[in-house]
Amino acid sequence: MGELSVMHGSTAAMAPVLFKAACPDCRSRFELSASALRLAIGASSRTTFYSFTCPECGSSVRKPAGERIVELLTGGGVRTLRLHSTV
Repeated sequence: MGELSVMHGSTAAMAPVLFKAACPDCRSRFELSASALRLAIGASSRTTFYSFTCPECGSSVRKPAGERIVELLTGGGVRTLRLHSTV
């Protein structure tokens, strides 16, 4: 599975959700808020992914998102784009 996990703050109602992530380019590990991530949901697992910009090296990172990752990201308030096919 991917290298994304969710961390909930200690105060349930007011704490922002933070996501642990890693950059494949510089290998840095960090925490990102929901506003730093984007989720795109396509028609298949090949077209469903999340993306972010590495805060350490500035690389644009795109990683596949399986069902569990989609669940975590949407539940944590990450902005979601639904991709539609043009068939």
